[in-house]
Amino acid sequence: MERLGILGGTFDPPHNGHLALAGESLRQLHLTSVVWVLTPDPPHKDLPDITAYIVRREMLETAIAGIPAYRLSEVESERAGPHFMVDTISILQERNPKAELTLLLGEDSLRDLPTWHRPGEILVRCELAVLRRSDRKADMVALETDLPGIGARTTFLDAAPVDISSTEIRERIRQGKAVAGMMPDAVEKIIRRELLYA
Repeated sequence: MERLGILGGTFDPPHNGHLALAGESLRQLHLTSVVWVLTPDPPHKDLPDITAYIVRREMLETAIAGIPAYRLSEVESERAGPHFMVDTISILQERNPKAELTLLLGEDSLRDLPTWHRPGEILVRCELAVLRRSDRKADMVALETDLPGIGARTTFLDAAPVDISSTEIRERIRQGKAVAGMMPDAVEKIIRRELLYA
């Protein structure tokens, strides 16, 4: 049976934390592929200065280029917003009826999952794979209270915590600080070319 990992986000910009989550999920969970879902307008984030979709798509395509198991999905750009993950998962299930789906999350997103749209339905439709973050830990006891059964549906990946965020990268660039090693060099070149986040 095909096993698909779903990694959604604004990817503004995509970084090595995203790549670590996808890579570790692919290896440890024996996924067939990772579907990178680029969202046009995240409903749960207040991002007034979000980078143009076409530029974020170019950055994401560049970040995942050359890895056959990675594929970009624009399923959210095909429909009007708001773009809730639960609806995206439902569409991907319809398009891949024989596949098992696993939603890939950083621990910060796991922590915030109860605030998402219809989070209980997400747990019914797919399992969760989580990459730990030492700076934004999730309280599994509290999560179990809000979303009963989440513990049994969640796998924490056996990997060192990755504490990189797009927010941090944008802020470092605004401050003129180095971001080398936080993302693929080719993504940084696009950022410099487009004068992003300065």
